[in-house]
Order: sequence, then structure tokens, then C-alpha cells
Amino acid sequence: MKFINEIKIGDHVSSTYLCKSKTSAVTKTGKNYDSVVLQDKTGSLDGKIWDVGSAGIDDFDALDYVDVVGEVVDFNGPQLNIKRIRKCREGEYDPKDFLPVSERDIDEMYSELMGLVNGIGNKYLKALLEEFFVKDEDFIKKFRFSSAAKSVHHSFVGGLLEHTLSVAELCKVFAVEYDFLNRDLLITAALLHDVGKVREFSSFPENDYTDEGNLLGHIVMGSEMIGIKARNVAGFPLSLENELKHCILAHHGKLEFGSPKKPAIVEAVALNYADDLDAKMETFKEILNGTTEKGWLGFNKLFESNLRVTTDGE
Repeated sequence: MKFINEIKIGDHVSSTYLCKSKTSAVTKTGKNYDSVVLQDKTGSLDGKIWDVGSAGIDDFDALDYVDVVGEVVDFNGPQLNIKRIRKCREGEYDPKDFLPVSERDIDEMYSELMGLVNGIGNKYLKALLEEFFVKDEDFIKKFRFSSAAKSVHHSFVGGLLEHTLSVAELCKVFAVEYDFLNRDLLITAALLHDVGKVREFSSFPENDYTDEGNLLGHIVMGSEMIGIKARNVAGFPLSLENELKHCILAHHGKLEFGSPKKPAIVEAVALNYADDLDAKMETFKEILNGTTEKGWLGFNKLFESNLRVTTDGE
């Protein structure tokens, strides 16, 4: 198997991939063609089938595993000109080769998360966290294997868990440096800030927005989920529930970034910066891991800047 991160312009490719998406279109001259996105655990590759219906082009759909033969051409980067393609049969592929997975061990990360849960002193907040991370088996399964985004950052199996843990660890540092922060509230908010993403995104290999994800978004759904779970904790203070929900509703910081509320309490401010910092660091890491270039990398929309690889200091 030739992994996508090994592919170069000019390569002849004969390998198996997951077909992430497939769309049909027509050229300016009226010729039908198919555009596909192929994926493995190392990345994705745009592909074109120009001879639709010809011998060697078999029927297949999006999310099928496909055996592909083609040539890699340069079209604003590598693009696979597909000559033959067929749907793979069971036993011809290992799904683990085609899904992007966290570099960290999922069991180890979950153990670290539970250590944070067990370190919460407020009995109501700890009980609420246990409603999610100890008692709800369906939620736990989805949370452990969900991504944190469709494409921008942590868009891999275990990405939601990795991002949540990183945000919580940053919040631990904040709580030490700024002792006026309510540590239990801040860490709880960090652990719960993205729980709505288990409903916002479909499971792998699709990893796309669900209907309710498009209609409501993970911030609103997360607040709703916290409200429902809080009812299972006897005597949960309404003021504490509202402050926790506020942290969730405000964790993107600005209305134009999708937050229904702007931060009004200091824990919400800290959570917003921790979330934004981890997302941006992971995004930059993925950019660096995805290039062999040195020096300037070009303009990046997220950072609104022309990015550059740091020199080694020599």
C-alpha cells in the first residue's frame, strides 16, 4: 500500500483507499466526469475520473473502500488521474489503515481525564462529570472515538478526547498562575466544553455534520446536555449550573465565532483562551507535519498571516 503522504507528482499509483466523497460533474465541453476525495490515515488526495463508464471504472459510492490505479498530476498540487477503480471486497483492507487516529493512546488519555475528574473537590461538579464520563456508556464510546472538528484541528479518531484533555491541562496551569479562578468550575468547564460534538459530527469514516449539528451546533447542544445531566445530581445549585453553562456558551469568545454569549465571568475568559490556544497550536502542528518545505509556507486563512517554518537557529 502506498500511503497518501508518500505520494508525489509523477507517481504511478496502484493502491487501496477510502473514498471520502464522490461527486459527478460536467466539463465546459459537456463531458461527464467524477470527482473523488481519497483518504487513508495519513491524509487525503483529490482524484478525477475523466473516462466515466469506460472499461475498468466499476460502480462504487462514497465511503466505500476502493482499489485505484492512476497517475499523479499537478493541478494546484497533487491530483490523481484515475484510470481504473473498483469497490474492494471484505477482507481486502484493514479499516485502521484508512482512518486518521490520534498519535496518543486513547486508553491512556482517558485515564488522564479520569484523574482530572477525580481531582474535582466540588461534590456537585464531580457528580456531574461522573454522569458523563463514568455512567453514560454510549456517550463514553462516542467521546473516546470522535473528532474535535471536520477538518480544521484534531480531525481524527480520538481528536475530541485529545483536545479536551489539552484544554483542561492548560486550564490547570491558568488556575495555578491566577489563584482567583474557581479551579473546580474551570476544569469542569474544560472537560465539558465540547461534549456537544458527539452529536454535532457523525462517526468515522464519514465525520461530517449531522442534521442537528447544522441546525443547533455543539455549543447549544452541549449546554442542553449539561442541563439534562445536572437534573440527575440531587441538589445541584442553579447558580452553579448557570455559571457552568455560561462557560460552555461563551467558550468561542465572540458572537461572530459562534458563541451565543460573550464571556462574562473570569472562568469563561480563561476557557476561551485555553480552547483557542490548543486549537491554533494543533492546527500549526498539522501544517508543519504536512510539509517538507523550509521557510515561507504561504497565506493561511485561519491565522490571517503568511506562515513560516522556524529555522533551527544555525
